[in-house]
Amino acid sequence: MEKNIKWFIVVFLFLSTLVPERSLRCAEVSSGTDISDGKKRIRVEQLYIAYQKDFPHVKDIQPAEVAYLLTRQKVVVIDVRTQAEMRVSMLPGAIAMDEYLEKIDGYKGFIAVAYCTIGYRSGMFAEKMRVKGVEVKNLAGGILGWVFEGGRVYKDTREVKRIHVYGPKWDYPPTGYESIVFSIFERLF
Repeated sequence: MEKNIKWFIVVFLFLSTLVPERSLRCAEVSSGTDISDGKKRIRVEQLYIAYQKDFPHVKDIQPAEVAYLLTRQKVVVIDVRTQAEMRVSMLPGAIAMDEYLEKIDGYKGFIAVAYCTIGYRSGMFAEKMRVKGVEVKNLAGGILGWVFEGGRVYKDTREVKRIHVYGPKWDYPPTGYESIVFSIFERLF
């Protein structure tokens, strides 16, 4: 049995080297590259609305309201994506979910807003927090909704035009933004 598992891993690793590498490059053959920004924006909204049924008690918040709250320093923006996704780009001033959870008491009095690519993972996080008695709002449309509303994204302290879109189903960035999709191998490891 152990020998079969080792062979499976070896074969999987070999086959994964044959898969075209899409990491850190524009998703050229994707669902969203051949349609207008208006249609992409509608698709992002449709996906988000469809996901909301899985967390019906979570309040959402629009990107424009988050942008306003950022200017007033009344919000903590929580990125629930993986570290690899966050290395591509993040909302201004955002912190990782782990950092938020470690220092949660320090954020009392702030409006907590979670985000991910489009709002599903952040909605599930907000639901878990709601059950624990902590209100976390979900950014409507996630990072994609943010950039469609004119929000900027950053890598460290510099603005970038790159967004990790998780996969082809969510590959709807506005014109001028580069889609980043990790390979299957990168997603597993």
